[in-house]
Amino acid sequence: MSKRKIDDVDTTNESSSKENTLGSEVTPSVIEQETKYFVELVKGDGSSDKVGGTLEVDAHFELKQLNELLNSEHFLNNDQQLPYSFFVNDVEIKDNIRDTLMKSIQDQLTPQAAKKLKQKEKGLNFVSTQDAPLRITFFPQALFRVRPVTRCTASLPGHSEAILSVSFSPDGTSVASGSGDATVRLWDLNTEMPQHTLQGHTHWVLCVQWSPDGKKVASGGKDNIVKVWWASNGKKTGKALKGHKKWVTGLAWEPFHADSSCRRLASCSKDETIRIWDVSLSKCEFTLSGHSKGVTSVKWGGDGTIYSCAQDLTVRLWNVDSKSCTKILHGHAHWVNHMTMSTEYILRKGAFDHECVPLEDDKLEERRVEAKARYDDVLGKNPVRLVTCSDDHTLILWEPAVSDKPIARMTGHQGIVNHVLFSPDGRMVASASFDKSIKVWDARNGKFMMTLRGHVGPVYQVSWSGDSRLLVSGSKDSTAKVWDLSNGRLMCDLPGHYDEVFSVDWSPDGQRVGSGGKDRVLKIWRQ
Repeated sequence: MSKRKIDDVDTTNESSSKENTLGSEVTPSVIEQETKYFVELVKGDGSSDKVGGTLEVDAHFELKQLNELLNSEHFLNNDQQLPYSFFVNDVEIKDNIRDTLMKSIQDQLTPQAAKKLKQKEKGLNFVSTQDAPLRITFFPQALFRVRPVTRCTASLPGHSEAILSVSFSPDGTSVASGSGDATVRLWDLNTEMPQHTLQGHTHWVLCVQWSPDGKKVASGGKDNIVKVWWASNGKKTGKALKGHKKWVTGLAWEPFHADSSCRRLASCSKDETIRIWDVSLSKCEFTLSGHSKGVTSVKWGGDGTIYSCAQDLTVRLWNVDSKSCTKILHGHAHWVNHMTMSTEYILRKGAFDHECVPLEDDKLEERRVEAKARYDDVLGKNPVRLVTCSDDHTLILWEPAVSDKPIARMTGHQGIVNHVLFSPDGRMVASASFDKSIKVWDARNGKFMMTLRGHVGPVYQVSWSGDSRLLVSGSKDSTAKVWDLSNGRLMCDLPGHYDEVFSVDWSPDGQRVGSGGKDRVLKIWRQ
């Protein structure tokens, strides 16, 4: 067999036709005195395509060496060194292959067997043969790195009641806050000063949502009304959108790549319905009915599907064209509080990429095509996934296009799970719970990854940085905290609020975090 040498790695152009069985079936009985493994590098985009041939590598081959190898001319042939993460049997390689493989096997054993294996671990390695190479799955990471926010650069008073919702514009230049004082305020992030006060609601504003072109802001609240405002001047785009009979609990714009004019908006309510509005004509196009209790969250998918979850314990999928319910997902034993889509971050960014170039009216179609390409790239060959969280203390991972049965039920929280969010790269899910903890899960299979502990009160909300490496959380304990997902540790505390922190958001450009709560002050945090 002919081989070629790459540094200290041997490669062969022949790849095994057999499936790898080492990871899922290996037991302590196959541990022998070996110093090398035969491995295959496999794409993690759902295609499972192999890159290059079968490699013979040292057992202590490290993450940095794997990155250099994958970027080399014999494999991906990248012009520059791009970052990747690598997994063996769903366990991330953070040090070397051998230690990761040992951990993956220990995870599959009973506690007693794992203890015995650990006692034998020193000096031992695992056999892999050319007939059963070890499959190492790789995923691209963000090219940029978001630096953690560490200091408060602005404390912005103005609201006379608690701030219930904080949301950055998709281009990262403005932030909107909705409050119990029945107003929405827009703040200029360049000057960190008030920009506009949007008045018109008569009760608490529960949710605010930016259009994906960054030109409009929608708000809904306890007055049963949806209002849409121009971000540039703070004026209403038309009449108030009336029709709901109870509180408006959630809002979702039609994706930018589906309609660059951003005319349509979905709203959900405690009146058990979802309404689709034409904001240009200020009228309701149609109503989606079927839930038997209050709807708690609504999402508008990139393929035209609308997702909703409710206190009737179900999740429903709706076809916008046929205006009908296409699937009902059952699984939770109590109210479904919130849900998240694997494509949520890229849809939120809408017309903007990481450079956040201002949107020009004569380039709408060009930007729409670019947005569609970014969406397709993020989605890859995988169907859209959902994660729902509930008062039953659990989360459920779904793949609705494939099956109405859950992929996994994620258990471990000891209290109500209030908020859940996919990471921007779609590979992790973070959940915030009233048990004072945040848990992070593998979005591919629902496996538990880590618990983030540090808050001394219920955690209300979480938000990811754009590179999926950091997470910010807001809690009843009056603090926000920044977490490092590479090691699961608290990176820095963000103290300063005098009362509960209800809402946090990380700007899409990664530069700022916004937090607001019961003390009626919006705080902006920077690096």
